Amino acid sequence: MNISPHSAKLLEVIRLGHPTLRDVAEPVPEDWFSSARLMDLGRDMIRTMIEENGVGLAAPQVAESLRLFAYWVPETEDEAEIPPTVLVNPEIRPIGEDFEEGWEGCLSIPGLRGLVPRHRRIKVKARRVDGEPVSLTADGFQARVIQHEHDHLDGVVFLDRMTNIHSLAFEPEWERYILADESDDP
Repeated sequence: MNISPHSAKLLEVIRLGHPTLRDVAEPVPEDWFSSARLMDLGRDMIRTMIEENGVGLAAPQVAESLRLFAYWVPETEDEAEIPPTVLVNPEIRPIGEDFEEGWEGCLSIPGLRGLVPRHRRIKVKARRVDGEPVSLTADGFQARVIQHEHDHLDGVVFLDRMTNIHSLAFEPEWERYILADESDDP
């Protein structure tokens, strides 16, 4: 989905405590596909995600109780970039029983990071805002981001998935003590 700064609005990201974050979101109705309303919402969510320096943003995080989210995966040494994408009415299922623990944060819970276990690989079925079906297999960081955003559609935040609250850290301390220690490891 192409976005232009002139055609997309910046939306308010709601924070933990807002009741919409804990609600189970409603499916996007069939007659909304290819509508200006859905296309604009997708564009606005992508712009907001990028402006807020996020890698994912679910509709409930902008006070829209609908089953859609935007995400992207930045290029790294290990992974190719996945450009900003909007998935509508997504369904995910794990592939295998392998879990991986990784650090997560959330635009609706600013300033905190914690270790969260997630399935290593998932299968995703969804639709684009124009109604086209999407089917993909995700692993690694992409799988983590999709699972995190999908949780928002069910009223779940990353804090709920943490198995050990002792890993919870404010971002400056996380960067100073935890990331620094991890980068020192051989």
